[in-house]
Amino acid sequence: MLTLILTRHGLTSAGDVLLGGQLDVSLAPGGRAQAEALRGRLTGVRIDRIIASPMLRAIETAQIVSAGRTIEIDERLREVDYGRWEGLTHAEAAVHDPELRARWEADPAEIHSPGGECGNDVAARALGFLVDLVATELHGQNDVPAHHRSPDSGGSRPLPSEAQAEVQGERRVLVVAHGTYNRILMCVALGIPVRDYRRRFIQDWASLTVLRYEPGDGPEDSELVLSNDVAHLRAPGEAPWG
Repeated sequence: MLTLILTRHGLTSAGDVLLGGQLDVSLAPGGRAQAEALRGRLTGVRIDRIIASPMLRAIETAQIVSAGRTIEIDERLREVDYGRWEGLTHAEAAVHDPELRARWEADPAEIHSPGGECGNDVAARALGFLVDLVATELHGQNDVPAHHRSPDSGGSRPLPSEAQAEVQGERRVLVVAHGTYNRILMCVALGIPVRDYRRRFIQDWASLTVLRYEPGDGPEDSELVLSNDVAHLRAPGEAPWG
């Protein structure tokens, strides 16, 4: 089994209003605190690999969460390139390119930002990453095609101990990437049309999303175990979701 633990970097100095996929900014103090809270949430949880986007904000988040463990960098985890919209707010992009922006809003999978990427470009990167990850981490595990799984009783499963999970061969990989990238990766991993990524998924700062692959699964066969969990960022009495 492969458990893919997906997180978005913490809050940056650019905030959440800029189309700044390629702006290589660092974490804000609040973003560092979010990453520290995520590290606390994962304390005692075995993680076999940590892979981060090459962008500074993702690397800094991974460094905080990793607590000194090795971090791998994968260029395919880089955030979407917004081209000439880089550094603009959504409203400013609409003023600069009203017709193009309207078409992009309707179908961000097919429509490129000016001089940048479309959602399908990012999906191709995400698919390549998942193909390699699944092949590497599930290699040698007993091949049981996904459609031959025994039906469960509503999704509830016994919770193994950390030691049992390791003995059973579960591999756990933490991926530290970006808000748009993560949502597109989820579309790929769950077989959802990429054009729907903005409508179907949310990825808050330093949230937890978990995808599971069984032996025999392909990159688009994952199960969604947890999505956009931010309980570690909420005070007692606050709703534990984003």
